[in-house]
Amino acid sequence: MILNTGGRTDTVQYYSEWLLNRFKEGFVYSRNPFYPSKVSKYELSPDKIDCVVFCSKNYEPILERLHEITDKYNTYFHYTITAYEEDIEPRVPSIEKSIETLLKLEKIVGSKRIAWRYDPVLLTQKYTIDYHLKTFESMAGKLSGHIDRCIFSFIQIYKKLKTNMPEARELTYEEKDLIAKELGCIAKKYNIHLQTCATNGDFQKYGIFPSGCMTLEILGKANNISFKKLKHNGMRKYCNCIESRDIGAYNTCPNGCRYCYANTNHGKAVENYKCHDKNSPILLGKISDSDVILPANQTSFIDKSLNLGLF
Repeated sequence: MILNTGGRTDTVQYYSEWLLNRFKEGFVYSRNPFYPSKVSKYELSPDKIDCVVFCSKNYEPILERLHEITDKYNTYFHYTITAYEEDIEPRVPSIEKSIETLLKLEKIVGSKRIAWRYDPVLLTQKYTIDYHLKTFESMAGKLSGHIDRCIFSFIQIYKKLKTNMPEARELTYEEKDLIAKELGCIAKKYNIHLQTCATNGDFQKYGIFPSGCMTLEILGKANNISFKKLKHNGMRKYCNCIESRDIGAYNTCPNGCRYCYANTNHGKAVENYKCHDKNSPILLGKISDSDVILPANQTSFIDKSLNLGLF
C-alpha cells in the first residue's frame, strides 16, 4: 500500500508531531470524507506500507525527526515551490527560504527522492506568462542537480475555486502551449526531467513527459526496489498515478492558498486546525461511539520475488 500523507492537507507543515506520533504508535485512523461515520484503520508497520509519500510547501518542521520515518520506510517527497507571493499563498515561506529547506531535505533523503512541484500554473495581471518563465528559470538554476524531477500542472477551475479565487480562469490552449514550450526549453537547459500532473494535453514534443507523478516506476527507482507490473488507474481526471491511501483531512490546512482544492474556505480550515489534538489517532477531532472503524485493505504492490533486504 502507498501511504499518502499530504493530499488533503499540509500534514508536514502543521501536523508533524501528530504524524510522528502515529508512526510511533503503529496505526492511524482516517475518516471517509464522503461518509464521515466510516473510519478506516491503517497499520503503519513497515511490512504493511510499501512507500510513504509526502507533499508539502514547508518541510522545516519535520527535518530534525524525519529519520524516524526514513530509517524504516521507503519514502518519496513532493516539494511545492511556486512563483506566488503572499497575495496567493499567505502562509507559505518565500522562494528563497523554500529552496534553502529543500536543500536541507536533500542532505537527509537524497535528490532522487525529491520532486519539485511547480503547480498550479495560473495567470493574473501580476503573474503573467513572462513572470512565470523568469521565476521558473531562476528556480531551475538553483534546484538543478538537487531534485529527481519537476512536475507542473495548469489550474483547473473547481467549484471551491470559484468562491475562493473568483478571478481565476482556465488558460487557453495557446497559453498552455506557449508555457509548456518555454518550460520545456528551460528544463532542458538545466537538465531537469519535466512532466505534467493530471493535465489534459500532450506536450512531449517539448521534451515534457506525460502525467503520472506518483507511479510505481518512480517510487521504485527512488528507493531501489521493484514493484509488480500493475495498471495505474489514477486518483482523479487525467491522472496516471498509482492508487494510494490518504490519512489527512480536508478543510484543515491553514496555508490559505487561494487556489486550494482541499479547503472549502480558509476560515473553516483555521478553526479546524485549532481543534487538532496531536495525541489523537485521527487528524481532526476524536473518534466517537457512532463511528464505524474498519481495518483497511492494505495490499502490497512490491514484487517480493525481486526484492531482498527490504525494510
